[in-house]
Amino acid sequence: MSYYGNSQFGITPVIKSLLIVNVIMYVATLINQDFMVRTFALFYPTTPYFHWWQPLTHMFMHGGFWHIFFNMYTLFIFGCIVEQVIGSKKFAIFYFVCGLGAAAMHLGVQSFGSISSQMTPTVGASGAIYGVIIAYAMLFPDAKLTLLFPPVTLSAKWMAVIFIAIELLTGVTGTMDGVAHFAHLGGMLFGWLLITYWRKKGTLFNRYDY
Repeated sequence: MSYYGNSQFGITPVIKSLLIVNVIMYVATLINQDFMVRTFALFYPTTPYFHWWQPLTHMFMHGGFWHIFFNMYTLFIFGCIVEQVIGSKKFAIFYFVCGLGAAAMHLGVQSFGSISSQMTPTVGASGAIYGVIIAYAMLFPDAKLTLLFPPVTLSAKWMAVIFIAIELLTGVTGTMDGVAHFAHLGGMLFGWLLITYWRKKGTLFNRYDY
């Protein structure tokens, strides 16, 4: 996915830190995958592998090169712009609220699943990143975005609607197994709620913390 406009924004402090930590965690996983997954991936709370820090640390874990590449690319493209607009401190809060909200929704849906599904670890920053995409769509609803495949150009608000519809459809029908669709939806939901809350308070564009 690419975007048009707002290209003057360079890499921002929180995005830079997130990229570094994600890469470090990925390299550590390549070195000792068993330890990293058992310790830092997200397991269902009733399983013996669950630790209290996993709803946070799983956001820095990835299942392979293309998983981390596309997540970090998307985070860079949209996150730098959102952070520049709302400020670094607020963006950091936003990112982790979306990630934790994604984990909460995923675990909630997982509670209705089988024991085997509850034993399956969850990794990835996608939930938080989907929240960032929603934030971008709310801040720049008419910005033009182009998918890499298919090469279709739409406004950000309609792209967000399509993402929501796809995640909801695939999550309910169980297609694309192995993808935490409801975590993506949770990230988008919490992102929308937080941006809406800040807008109502009139504090969304407080940039003195940047």
